[in-house]
Amino acid sequence: MSAARMQVLSSRNVRLLSRGRNEVFAGRSGAQRPGGDPRTRSLTCPPLSSSSSPGRALSSLSATRRGLPKEKMSENGIMSRAKVLTIDTMNPTVKKVEYAVRGPIVQRAVELERELSEGMKKPFAEVIKANIGDAHAMGQQPITFFRQVLALCSYPELLSDSTFPEDAKSRACRILQSCGGNSMGSYSASQGIDSVRQDVARYIERRDGGVACDPDNIYLTTGASDGIVTMLKLLVCGEGTTRTGVMIPIPQYPLYSAALAELGAVQINYFLNEEKCWSLDITELQRAVNEARQYCNPRALCIINPGNPTGQVQSRQCIEDVIRFAAKERLFLMADEVYQDNVYAEGCQFHSFKKVLFEMGPEYAETVELASFHSTSKCYMGECGFRGGYMEIINMDDEVKDQLTKLLSVRLCPPVPGQALMDLVVNPPQPGEPSYGSFIKERTATLSALAEKAKLTEQVLNTVQGISCNPVQGAMYSFPRITIPEKAVKEATETGQQPDMFYCMKMLEETGICLVPGSGFGQKDGTYHFRMTILPPTDKLKILLNKVKEFHQRFTQQYS
Repeated sequence: MSAARMQVLSSRNVRLLSRGRNEVFAGRSGAQRPGGDPRTRSLTCPPLSSSSSPGRALSSLSATRRGLPKEKMSENGIMSRAKVLTIDTMNPTVKKVEYAVRGPIVQRAVELERELSEGMKKPFAEVIKANIGDAHAMGQQPITFFRQVLALCSYPELLSDSTFPEDAKSRACRILQSCGGNSMGSYSASQGIDSVRQDVARYIERRDGGVACDPDNIYLTTGASDGIVTMLKLLVCGEGTTRTGVMIPIPQYPLYSAALAELGAVQINYFLNEEKCWSLDITELQRAVNEARQYCNPRALCIINPGNPTGQVQSRQCIEDVIRFAAKERLFLMADEVYQDNVYAEGCQFHSFKKVLFEMGPEYAETVELASFHSTSKCYMGECGFRGGYMEIINMDDEVKDQLTKLLSVRLCPPVPGQALMDLVVNPPQPGEPSYGSFIKERTATLSALAEKAKLTEQVLNTVQGISCNPVQGAMYSFPRITIPEKAVKEATETGQQPDMFYCMKMLEETGICLVPGSGFGQKDGTYHFRMTILPPTDKLKILLNKVKEFHQRFTQQYS
């Protein structure tokens, strides 16, 4: 063979080898080279006899380097591939997500329930779950009118049944007429059923003393959580020091930290003042935003009012201060107001951020961007499973609003039964209608019972040395501070647990009471808390509180 011919072949081999390597790396990184789809192109090259052939070069690369799953021998001697999706190859942001409300302690509570059902002996007869604001699971009864209308909507043949009141039937007919094919089984518009959004707008106007509300600014959601996460998706952008930072209260509802972790945003903590009944201090907001600007771009401020897990109700003056702060610092306001009917303490009143914003005049009403959220899951309804909710947006850029509508269209629509329930919450029986009397009686009884249990919880816990509980002004939870002896802190640290997790797990194993450690919500260093709901029936709540009291005394004595 001539030297020229050999040189041509050698050059060809080098080109093929280079091509093979590039395709290997393209397969590993997921990048696509021009001229083809990497999912369908083969990485094999024509076999060459030369020792420098690309075929040999490729075969000498490990399966891992070629982007292929490793093979392993199974017990029956057949080669099996490793999983494509493993803990090492999954989305790393998902692994950062934590949600204490349904975390390890709750998983253990479920195991204990199963063990009890199987006849295993425990130092308690039942597990009492006070970890989550699931009202109906804790024994709260649904509002009759709501369930009557939902039953009629689900099974319209019942409209001829004389046992249902006429106002329930008229509500059901109106809802069904707004559904495609007169069926709740049809999709709705992505923004939600038009008539429901109109009813939500009229409700907000009544609530806020006549402040106008445009139905086009109402988006029906799958619970409030869906709306909150959707807004965070719109807000998050940037990399490094330009990454979006979102200010959240500490203690916080873990939805916020979980969503920010998943979205790769920066969590900016601002601490509520426990010594002043978990109040919000503007100087603390200023400290937090000033420090955060050194490593991210603060763009949003989240407020939970009434508070979860802390149960505080913010004053009107506080809300005005927050709005001024957001305007000065150019922050998008997110107002989580799902507990707006849950206000118990004397002298406390719910003020919506929207109402206060508009009453502060055009300087703020026409500039501050606000999204507020409500839900069917809390208040006197407690209808968590229907996943109904809404958000209202104020002063949003029109082009961003188009993008919001597009984003929501990807999930088609919120559950239609949840939308129907939301309609009933904002448009309940009115005076003179057949169901009005029973509705008011049930609503009042539920809220009165919650107020009584809020006071009872505070009173009992404050009789225990080493437990300090602020007044439960609103919402459905108490967040008492607990003293944990140093010996217990040391043992918890040695077992790799947070001290308050150690405390709550011990309580669960000894008493059957399931609470959530404060570390799952955030707390100041060196302080320990737990969150418990006030939802159990009064007689069961008394048992729960006495067990907590006895356990704390026993725990303190054991580790002192």
